[in-house]
Amino acid sequence: MKWLIASDIHGSAYWCEKLLAAYKTEAADRLLLLGDVLYHGPRNDLPEGYAPKQVIAMLNAMKEDILCVRGNCEAEVDQMVLDFPVLADYALLCEGTKLIYCTHGHVYNNAKLPPLRNGDVLLHGHTHIPAWEDHGSYRYLNPGSVSIPKEGSWHGYMLLEDGKFIWKDFEGNVQHEMEL
Repeated sequence: MKWLIASDIHGSAYWCEKLLAAYKTEAADRLLLLGDVLYHGPRNDLPEGYAPKQVIAMLNAMKEDILCVRGNCEAEVDQMVLDFPVLADYALLCEGTKLIYCTHGHVYNNAKLPPLRNGDVLLHGHTHIPAWEDHGSYRYLNPGSVSIPKEGSWHGYMLLEDGKFIWKDFEGNVQHEMEL
């Protein structure tokens, strides 16, 4: 199965449209969203093309393809307008013998680890900074942000297929690759 993994849309219809175009171009089977889908949050400026109602319509149209975890900007009102679950604190993916613990990053992160076995992966967004770190007993990965990248990083996403992660920007440029 081919996953497209993204985080931190923050209500930007402009960047959500680019994300969904990449989903189609990449011919991914499923879209994993790591939270902060609709609201920009009080710490961020409004992203380009901020239009949460348009994001709702775009994502609801493909609700069967989406797996989503709750970000720190998600609220129960978001679940009232989105037709796919958005309030789970985490999701688990299995890739061979490796567990990929998918969360937003505001609860579980490098400073507070979820239950992981040797070789597992902690995958989260929240920081808006792409990451691929080997911590010995686990790996920490982050796709960065769709709409509000930080620290000079790119607007982009990750792919996961056959044990390989690929970070890309919305121009289709590969920024990093990593095998599990």
